[in-house]
Amino acid sequence: YNITNAFSGTEAMLIFANSGEKFDLILLDLMLPGKNGEEVIEEIRKTSSVPIIVLTAKGDTQTLVSVLEIGADDYISKPFDVREVKARAKSHLRKKMDNHTFQEEVIKFENLTLNISSRTALVDDNPITLTQKEFDMLSLFLHEPKRVFTKEILYTKVWGDMYYGDDNTINVHISRLRSKIKEYMQKDIIDTVWGVGFRLKVK
Repeated sequence: YNITNAFSGTEAMLIFANSGEKFDLILLDLMLPGKNGEEVIEEIRKTSSVPIIVLTAKGDTQTLVSVLEIGADDYISKPFDVREVKARAKSHLRKKMDNHTFQEEVIKFENLTLNISSRTALVDDNPITLTQKEFDMLSLFLHEPKRVFTKEILYTKVWGDMYYGDDNTINVHISRLRSKIKEYMQKDIIDTVWGVGFRLKVK
């Protein structure tokens, strides 16, 4: 790995804004001098869907849900084993590389267009900024519009990990995906199948 270090949130944003290179993954602490981790996530999400893994000593549920809601893809609570960090990083990077192997593929649903190779989403001509996880979930729904995806299947396919009943993570990402799409399409296109999972809302 080629690593770029930043020692404050302010420095991190300067590097991110001025670097000509594309970052494949960001490991982010929350308690930083200058801009805090939450502010960094919000700024990055204005322009980029790069995977963000939060490393935090704040283990309370509200904080963890909050960082997912503002755009983080994953979190690891301190203290942690470095092997876990490496495994999570590999999982996110592998997913990113797998997406680069797709041929040009465009999926359309009503006035929503998803470009798999460029990982862009448009409603009419309006771009929707999605996190990696939000994009991957939407891709699953559009690829198999009649299929009901259980939380276990979503977690396995999108997070690339075993599902341990972490409903909060799934629910937060689904909620954010719904609100982003609804902002442009003026309707909810994701159905909740109570007691089972989620699917695309087709006519």
